[in-house]
Amino acid sequence: MKTITIKGQLRTESGKSATRQIRSQENVPGVIYGGEKEINFHASAKDFKALVYTSEFQKAEVEIDGKKYTTIIKDLQFDRVTDKLIHIDLLELVEGKKLIATIPVKMEGNAEGVKAGGKLVTKLKSLKVKCYPKDLKEFISLDITNLALNENIRVEDVNEPDLEIMNSKRIPIASIVMTRQLRQEEAAADKEAKKK
Repeated sequence: MKTITIKGQLRTESGKSATRQIRSQENVPGVIYGGEKEINFHASAKDFKALVYTSEFQKAEVEIDGKKYTTIIKDLQFDRVTDKLIHIDLLELVEGKKLIATIPVKMEGNAEGVKAGGKLVTKLKSLKVKCYPKDLKEFISLDITNLALNENIRVEDVNEPDLEIMNSKRIPIASIVMTRQLRQEEAAADKEAKKK
C-alpha cells in the first residue's frame, strides 16, 4: 500500500485568526485523531496533493517534531468558492485497534454480460469497512467474469474475511444492463418470430 510522507508542524494557537494565518502561508490545518491524544498540526498544501487528489486509497506518514504518525484520511474540507483544501482530519492507525475506512472497489475480468452486448454499470465505487490497520488494503478486488446480462454483484457477494463491510448487504455494487441496441435487436427478433 502506498504511503505519502508529510512534514507537519504542531499548531500551538487555535482560533479563526490563527487558522487564517496558517492558510495565508499556503498551509493546511489538520487534526490527527485515534491515538493517545488529538494532535493539531499544519503542513504545506503541496504535501497533501498526492494524498487528497487521487482515487487511490493510501496511508499518510505525518512527521511532527521528530515523531511519526501513520494515518489515513478521515475527513476533508474544501473552500466552497476556490475548491482549495482548507482542513484535513486524519485517523492514526493504532495496531490492535479497529478503525473504519472507505476502500475503493476494483472490477477485475471481462464480464460475460458485456461480451453479450450488455453494459457494465458501477453503482458503488467504494465500500465502508471496519478492520485492524494490518488488514487495510489499497482496494477491494471483485471478479466480474461470470456476471451475465441483467445480473448484479451485491455487497453480500464480497468475500473479504478480514474486513467487516458496513454497507447494506443487498446494495448492488455493479450491474450488467441491456443496451438499447440489444433491446431493439431482441424486439425485432420477437416480431420476426411472431410473423412465422
